[in-house]
Order: sequence, then C-alpha cells, then structure tokens
Amino acid sequence: MSNTPMAASPLTRAVLEIDEYASGLGWDQPARLFALVDTARLRAQEPSLAAQLGLQDEPETTGLTPVEQDEVPADKPLDEFLATIAWPDAVVGCALTVERLMLPPSAEAQVPQGLSEAKLAKWVSEHPDRQEVRMTVGVLRDGTRDSALRLREKDAPTEVLTGAGLVPGLAEALSATFAD
Repeated sequence: MSNTPMAASPLTRAVLEIDEYASGLGWDQPARLFALVDTARLRAQEPSLAAQLGLQDEPETTGLTPVEQDEVPADKPLDEFLATIAWPDAVVGCALTVERLMLPPSAEAQVPQGLSEAKLAKWVSEHPDRQEVRMTVGVLRDGTRDSALRLREKDAPTEVLTGAGLVPGLAEALSATFAD
C-alpha cells in the first residue's frame, strides 16, 4: 500500500492496493476477483493465514485485506460469472480488476447502429481514440462502493482516478453477489 493515502476510507485503500498489485503484474492480464475481509477479524480468527499474508504486525485495526480468489473464467461473460458467486459471512466486500477498451464520450455519436457484440468490440478496438483502461471496483455488503481507473497511456500511481461512481454497472454487478 505504498501509494495509498492513509486518510482514505478502508475501501478506497483496498481498491488502491489492488490497483497497485495489478499494476505490478503489467498489462494484458485477465480479470481478477478479490474477497475483502476485515483485517482485525482475520488476525483474530485466522492468525496463521494473517501471518502468511504478512498482517500479524500491522497496527491498523480498521482495514480491509484483499484475498485473491480463483481465476475468473475467460470463456464466460463476466456478468454471468458474477451471478454465480455467493460469499460467506466473513467476507465484508469484494473487488474486481479488469481491463477494457474505452472510448471518450465524443465517440458515442460515431457508433454504428445494429452491430453485434463482436462487431462492436472490433469497431471499438480499431477506433483511433480508444484507450486501454484498468478498472478496479470494490463494494461492501452495506452498499459502499469505490473505484480506481488507470489508463495505459498514463500508467503511473499519481494518474489513477478514484471515485465511487466511476464504473456503476460493474459496481452494481459486484453488489449483486451479496444479494440474499
């Protein structure tokens, strides 16, 4: 968490920690899913796991610890995969990091009508104004949300955008994993 502001909320810190981790892996990575667990509870209830994660000496008591889950299947649409997830009570939130191509709002008027999903993806991938973006979105059971966006062309910790409403569709899909 070296570039994570300590004054930020626990969720913001977790999202930025995941963004920093994903950044260290480089670009062109698959989507990654994380359970978010209460750090103090983890240390108290699972001391050996906390030690494995290097948390035994952390003074912070209000933090969240991201725990990477099994690989997100690449052959299944992300929304369908997320619909299959149910979290145990010990998980207080979850986060996902995923790379996508993005167009600026000015390109919306140029989108050809009636394209299939595959043809639209090809059109976006060939658009001269496209940008690669890594989105890290986190949600808590109570509905709290936060996101971090990193553009490939501005790949620096100081260029990461954060905010609760940056990726509302993905935040909604992650929140649905906590629905009863």
